[in-house]
Amino acid sequence: MRQLGLELEGMPKRLYSCTPSRLNTWLDCPRRYRFTYLDRPAPPKGPPWAHNSVGASVHNALAAWWREPYDRRTPAVAGILLTRGWITEGFRDQDQSTEWRDRSRELVMGYTSTLDPSDEPVGVERTVATRTSVIAVSGRVDRIDRRGDELVIVDYKTGRRPLTEDDARSSLALALYAICASRVLHRPCRQVELHHLPTASTATWQHTDATLQRHLSRAEDLAQEASQADEDYRALRDSTAPARTRTTASSTSSTTEAPAVAPPAPGTPSATGSATASPRGGELRAKLDERFPAHPGPICSWCDYRQHCPEGQAAGTPRQPWDALVDLREDGDLKATAGNENYRATAGNENFKTTPGNEGFKAPAGDGGATGGGPATP
Repeated sequence: MRQLGLELEGMPKRLYSCTPSRLNTWLDCPRRYRFTYLDRPAPPKGPPWAHNSVGASVHNALAAWWREPYDRRTPAVAGILLTRGWITEGFRDQDQSTEWRDRSRELVMGYTSTLDPSDEPVGVERTVATRTSVIAVSGRVDRIDRRGDELVIVDYKTGRRPLTEDDARSSLALALYAICASRVLHRPCRQVELHHLPTASTATWQHTDATLQRHLSRAEDLAQEASQADEDYRALRDSTAPARTRTTASSTSSTTEAPAVAPPAPGTPSATGSATASPRGGELRAKLDERFPAHPGPICSWCDYRQHCPEGQAAGTPRQPWDALVDLREDGDLKATAGNENYRATAGNENFKTTPGNEGFKAPAGDGGATGGGPATP
């Protein structure tokens, strides 16, 4: 109705459809939010990141492992699945890719050696969703376990930094997954877990109804901000972009309409070329940059859209696609192997032990560190 110039009072406002990732992108950097979700065509991304290839390969292997028949859910099969599905993008060369493939194979073999293959998850890579009066939110969960009468959200992590209870507590995504899973599967879901494979540790948080509601309210607040920004984007584009003439087949009269795309982002070939770099395009880009400001910081070095953002370029040095691949053996002996005692689910060792009645992974005392936010976070 807005496109027809009509505003009807009392009409319900359209729900903001989102994922936790979309909300977090808006929170982290409105500029990157615009590049990711609004600009069409979207600015070209930088090259793929090797650490993302590691994470995706491990996630895919673990998901495939649970889809295997019971008698094939062995550590050896997990290693085979990792090797078969290995993603080679972003590595310096074939030797580096092979080295990290072998390390990752050891990770998934060690991790699956602690799991009970008969303890069937409620969901693997399961999409869950819910809606309120403000948002329609959905997301895909790595794994949903059933512990007693309640559900537990499990999220795999492969980054170099160990995780803490506070990471699990403060995660908007995990809280929204718990809310969605509870409403879709009709069971209580309050516990969320971050399973950090490189350190064979977990970070666990037990939410209450009140803490989940606070996360949901926070998500609604972010959604309202982002929804208003979306509307402002369309209004700026339509009011500033040059009109074009369209002649209908049933009439000799012509009408004008604004193009449905934003001008190219700075730094792209079409933005710098004389054929398309018009004054009106520059005016629109300036207004959009003002409405969608960058949040410069060290994480800008890892942003997929760094090449299109002057503030991001000034905030951090460029990174090679493989720079986040630290040698885990030199970083606190984090390299885990299938024979590492941290991975053994034996009597007296609570790390990664998932037996009936066990609350889940137990993080070692003193386990510290923090997760990173933003794009392609190592």
